[in-house]
Amino acid sequence: MKNKTDIIIVGSGIGGATVAKELVKTGKKILILEKGQPFSLREIGSELQACKFYDKSGFWSRSKEGIYCYRAIMLGGTSVISCGNGVRSLEKEFKKIGIDLTKEFIEVEKELSITSVPYKFIGPGTAAIMKSAERLGFGMKPMPKFINFKKCISCGNCVLGCRTDAKWTALKYLKAAKGKNVSLLNDINVTRVLISRGRAIGIEGYGKKGEKIRISADIVILAAGGIGTPIILQNSGLRAGRQLFLDLFTVTVGVTKDVSLNNEVPMAAVNHQKGFVLSPFMDCVSALASTLVLRYLLRVMQKKHMLGIMVKIKDDSLGMIFKDGTIEKTITRNDLSKLKKGENIARKILIGAGADPKTIVTTKVRGAHPGGTAAIGEVVDKNLQTSVKGLFVCDASVLPQSPGLPPIVTIIALAKRFSRQLISNYKLK
Repeated sequence: MKNKTDIIIVGSGIGGATVAKELVKTGKKILILEKGQPFSLREIGSELQACKFYDKSGFWSRSKEGIYCYRAIMLGGTSVISCGNGVRSLEKEFKKIGIDLTKEFIEVEKELSITSVPYKFIGPGTAAIMKSAERLGFGMKPMPKFINFKKCISCGNCVLGCRTDAKWTALKYLKAAKGKNVSLLNDINVTRVLISRGRAIGIEGYGKKGEKIRISADIVILAAGGIGTPIILQNSGLRAGRQLFLDLFTVTVGVTKDVSLNNEVPMAAVNHQKGFVLSPFMDCVSALASTLVLRYLLRVMQKKHMLGIMVKIKDDSLGMIFKDGTIEKTITRNDLSKLKKGENIARKILIGAGADPKTIVTTKVRGAHPGGTAAIGEVVDKNLQTSVKGLFVCDASVLPQSPGLPPIVTIIALAKRFSRQLISNYKLK
């Protein structure tokens, strides 16, 4: 396949979809290339279906050290399986390096109709955790969400995809980007960027049937995520993949006599500590099965009443993505200290909420927000351009450090700022 277009966007997730939506008004020919497939509302929302779009079914995508790393390879990317948390992150850190996203944050919050979880959606399990946390001095506030609570049925399956379409996902931006000048191809595995005389001239990859694909373009924007983007960059001859963070987290769970988090909005409340956050959360059965020692799993699964608290930390950026897809991730003493501190607090809160101390266990360490692998100041400049003219990156890989918080709102804000600068600098209008 040989084609020519004006702009190629690799990846249909948060960064790619936002850029496509913002650039559609330029009238330039835009081609979005997605490695995954589209899934209808009927094809998401269950653990069985999730095996089709979670990278390696969510069980085997992990670092050499054994840390699980969750991501989705599908149309709309990981936004489809997010918990819908609409928080600002890294706002101060970006200001320190000369990037003010205030205007963009306000715009995003309005577009996504972000609002704190209504109290009528705070279920009995979450309420028990919040009351216990308050008594112990770790008060939790309702989490800001980009969820339409008029559509939400409180099924608790956000991480499996929202069947009622209550949650904002990048699919909504892709729909808004539809136009005569925008095309989208699924099942395209982009392997490298074609470069000539220091300038990007297109991409190379493979189609669903293994056919080789070459498409030329004046501008290439990589938005394949914190894992996918650095692999493409390295295969294109650029230095990338270092400074990996994962926003490491664990979930501490315990059995109660009469209350659980079943069928409740996940992460409906949050407590901010220095370097980490605490939030009510219960893994689905398959995640518990892969992250708890079997004897503990059997113990807790015999009871239907369970509570859980996620401890998510701002981890040190000491990981690496290699061009063959191998992940290395070191958990530092600093990381372990924050995890342990959070888990101790979570244990106390769970006991106060009615959990039997003998049943309380903590899952293995995992990560859900890979990024930093093409960081601003290291691989791209403040305009998100690489050392190659016409080659840009716009996804979590450009974040300068771990947010320790859901990064979706920040990535959208950054993508809006990038799109406007691109339009201005390249005179795309």
